[in-house]
Amino acid sequence: MRAGSDSVLELLPMVFAAPNEALDRAQEVLAADPSPLHASVAHQVIGIWQRDFGDLRIALHHLRRARDLAARADSAEREADVLGTLGVALVHAGRTRQGLAAFERGVARGTGHTRARVRFRRAYVWWVLGHHREALEDVRRAIPVLRQADDVIWTARALTLRATVHLALGAVERADADFTAAEKLWETTGQEHDKADAVESRGLAAFRSGDIPAALRLLDEAEERYAKLGTPTFMLNIRRCEVLMAAGLAPEALAEADAAIAVLDGMGGQSTRKAELLLAAARAARLAGDPHTAIARAAVAVRLFSGQRRTWWETHARLVLIEARVAAGRSSGRLVADAAAVAERLASFGAPAAPEASLLAGRIALGLGWTADAERHLAVAARSRHSGPPLARMTGWAAQALRARAAGSARGVLEACRRGLDVLDDHRMTLGASELRARATAQGAELAALAQRASLDGGGPRRLLVWSERWRATVLSAPPTRPPADPALLSGLTAFREIAARAEAARWEGRPVPALEREQRRLEREVRSRTLHIRGGAPGDGHRFDVGRLLDRLGETRLVELAVLDGRVQVLLCGRGRVRRFEAGLLAEAEVEAEHVQAGLRRLAHPGAEGRLPVVEAAGRRLEELLLGPAAARLGAGPVVIVPPARLHRVPWALLPSLRERVVSVSPSASSWLRARETEPPPGGRHVLVRGPGLATGGAEVPEVADRYAEARVLEDEEARVPRVLEELDGAALAHIAAHGTFRADSPMFSSLRMADGPLIVHDFERLARSPYRIILSSCDTARLASVGADELLGLVTALLPLGTAGVVASSAPVNDAAVVPLMLALHKGLGAGLSLAEALRDARAALPADALHQATGWAFTAFGAA
Repeated sequence: MRAGSDSVLELLPMVFAAPNEALDRAQEVLAADPSPLHASVAHQVIGIWQRDFGDLRIALHHLRRARDLAARADSAEREADVLGTLGVALVHAGRTRQGLAAFERGVARGTGHTRARVRFRRAYVWWVLGHHREALEDVRRAIPVLRQADDVIWTARALTLRATVHLALGAVERADADFTAAEKLWETTGQEHDKADAVESRGLAAFRSGDIPAALRLLDEAEERYAKLGTPTFMLNIRRCEVLMAAGLAPEALAEADAAIAVLDGMGGQSTRKAELLLAAARAARLAGDPHTAIARAAVAVRLFSGQRRTWWETHARLVLIEARVAAGRSSGRLVADAAAVAERLASFGAPAAPEASLLAGRIALGLGWTADAERHLAVAARSRHSGPPLARMTGWAAQALRARAAGSARGVLEACRRGLDVLDDHRMTLGASELRARATAQGAELAALAQRASLDGGGPRRLLVWSERWRATVLSAPPTRPPADPALLSGLTAFREIAARAEAARWEGRPVPALEREQRRLEREVRSRTLHIRGGAPGDGHRFDVGRLLDRLGETRLVELAVLDGRVQVLLCGRGRVRRFEAGLLAEAEVEAEHVQAGLRRLAHPGAEGRLPVVEAAGRRLEELLLGPAAARLGAGPVVIVPPARLHRVPWALLPSLRERVVSVSPSASSWLRARETEPPPGGRHVLVRGPGLATGGAEVPEVADRYAEARVLEDEEARVPRVLEELDGAALAHIAAHGTFRADSPMFSSLRMADGPLIVHDFERLARSPYRIILSSCDTARLASVGADELLGLVTALLPLGTAGVVASSAPVNDAAVVPLMLALHKGLGAGLSLAEALRDARAALPADALHQATGWAFTAFGAA
């Protein structure tokens, strides 16, 4: 080669170290009338850049030009190298046959070191195509040659690729070893893009080993590295979608996949990546409960994969397509055969998804009454219950439970469900964020439903109660992992609070706030991202719900647990040593009626809406019939604890006629009520009263309430700032917060109370060592919660209960600030007389004026817990 050729050849590794700089320098080379050899290198660099970060059509033009120039330069090694790059681009463009032909020619033209690089690229293409054994063979032959040539960069790439193939085959330990070896090599180079790819790959490995928080952290780190290089991240998008789905965040995965597809289409990017993104979107849509979108995305993915001759990927897309069709209500013998064929093909590939396909075939066959076929497919799926990652084992236990149900063995169903839910319990406790723990429970919904049905059919009301408790409000069974002393997280929370306060002030002044809102959303994403990275450390308490213990502790109290089976409410009435079951109405009808009640309460919060009162009261009577049925007449005379399913959390229970004059409290689960009942108040009896800004009454009850308590600590004006409020709340005996409340349905962990320096959010409460023993939230919407997962709730109240709070009073609807004042004063009068929160709230309602405004205010507030 002529002088200067080495510097031109340096552009090839540079395209993965500093891609944009490499592109600029390659264009400079072409502008300087280079030799065919140098021109070939420059065109190859531009082709690589366009292939990975730009327009694939432009990439193919440059790579073909690079190939022709290499041939003109009579350099077989140069031509072989370009043919390897061209082969990758052709396969990504969906021209699989042409791409493989280019590789054949490249392997034939090259020798030694160059041939090893071509083999590596072909191994990558085999992986893209889903031909994992062929990929391992090519990379096995390439690595020794690359090592012998002391080619650090290409050896690290080959090790990373081999690890990725191992992951696709479920060999996590082998993958870890290769990733570790590759990472050591990358640290000796300046290949920044490759380093980012290595971090991304470690994220994938963490996910495959079941560590979702680590996977999210590593993928976020990789994204930051790619952003500094200014390069697109489509493979990262695909991998993050997979992790988000496993974390129960399917709607977010669907949004990410669709956004990436739009970017890819706009730049004319790789057809192979588009197909993979469509598959991710289809999976996410199915998990998000949108089967029709899933069918549309999966059908296009199947066509693309088929045209690209990517059988491994096509088979996975067919699995999602069948799952979506079943979710949309389709069922036929043809679907059984299709699912069985997919399962057989996946098993031949060694794909971890094979048991999922067998379970699907068995489930469809059961629905058709084909018990022999169902047993055959379910038996295959059930083999996965003893090994593999948690979700694969759960698939196996679900199959085993369905086999037992088909055989008429209630005991077998319950044992399989218990084992499967134990696996999911262990998995959830690796998650530190309460949001992830809550959403992950969706994975166990089928097992929980199977166990409840088996209990109802053969075990009586006590067993149904045990299984209703087994999978109800499980996130509250242990405190969330405390956020670490992460300066970046604390800084993000402070910045979020400042921006949110500025945005709120601008809205009050009528000024436009789009820039502030964009920054607020960015900071929310940053805070949430760092929170999701937290890994769980505390195991579950190992406690199993004991019906006898519950009945002993109830005394004269009646606990009403509402279970839902096949869409109908089952009322489990506990008390006086017995558990009795009553059947009530349909859950869907109750939900509609509850929304009507909420709408009525919102109107009654404003003067002049008295005419709506009879309508709201009538809706309350209908709600009682739907939710309590004949149990309403058998509640006895004592206090009542209601344990509703998550979807009924907004019911104002005091509005129901049989509960209106009673001491009523609500708990997410019977176990949660027991823990609250047995929670001891903290020593010292410290009382904290907080008055936030912007209330119509100025929090008028706070000064009068302060007079009731000796040495009460009152935080108002500039003292009512989040850091000071949290400091005082920690370990208090009683806290009363008068502040505007905001519920965020889109992001419940950012539901907030407005303080002097901005919002006090759920993430802030989770930093408390111990939340107040009793807390009264004299605010709108503070009892509103988001129903997620199987039967979980996210919001202010559920953030407090696992942290030491035994009782909460909060509202499930907007309330009139002025009408709240007398209710709160009467409530504290009762507390001063030694009453519980539920008792004091009952008496406070009775003490209010009899007009519609005050009655609606009393109904809007609910006592939670047992203090």
